[in-house]
Amino acid sequence: MTPTKWVRIWNERLPGIPLALVAVPSAEATALLRAGGADAGFVRLPVDGTDLSAIPLYTEQTVVVIPKDHVAAAVDEVSLAELADDIVLHPLDDTLGWEQLPGRPAIERPATTADAVELVAAGIGVLVVPQSLARLHHRKDLTYRPLSDAPESRIALSWPEDRTTDLVEDFIGIVRGRTVNSSRGRGAAPAEQPKAKTKRAGSSGTRGKPAGGASAGKNPRGGSGGAKGGARGGKGASGAKGASGAKRGTPRRRP
Repeated sequence: MTPTKWVRIWNERLPGIPLALVAVPSAEATALLRAGGADAGFVRLPVDGTDLSAIPLYTEQTVVVIPKDHVAAAVDEVSLAELADDIVLHPLDDTLGWEQLPGRPAIERPATTADAVELVAAGIGVLVVPQSLARLHHRKDLTYRPLSDAPESRIALSWPEDRTTDLVEDFIGIVRGRTVNSSRGRGAAPAEQPKAKTKRAGSSGTRGKPAGGASAGKNPRGGSGGAKGGARGGKGASGAKGASGAKRGTPRRRP
């Protein structure tokens, strides 16, 4: 998938914390999360909810990948019944979970979706996949058409339940469309606080400061929450480790 929009919003709201992306095959995404190689990731449902949390996002269109000279290239949509005479390739990393494959089975199952695409280009059969995989493996000599009455694949944002950090919460808020001022988003601007009373300590004339330190969003001193005071250490979100070791500003004590 292409998370460009969410990465752009992250960079706008948290400019001091880099967000790195890691591309992995669908079958390896949950293992990467469990191993700590990523803080959060986009996966295909279902996932084991024992240790992974998941928020369903959308359902993908299923398509059939065909050579450009295939008879189905002349129509806008194909049904499963129309594939009855075709060899339908079924790669070992299939993401659709068929109960009954359409068409005729191949002699062997390709190891990967990429291998299956190569076989389609060689004229050996056709391939049914989610649309994003058809786009990922696009070739000039192939095309694809929407496939009706076929299984569909659902995309979710997932992360290890025991590692729901502040930064992961920030990314969840962005993906779910929360605005910067949302009460549930950690990037929300702090509510206006009443001015602290002025106190003096001896002859120093030091003014008292509001209790507590700055958090995400703009801090009371006008800086960005991702750089000073509000920066949080630890990993980034969505597919890789982000900047670590950012320190919080030390709040001043009242005299």
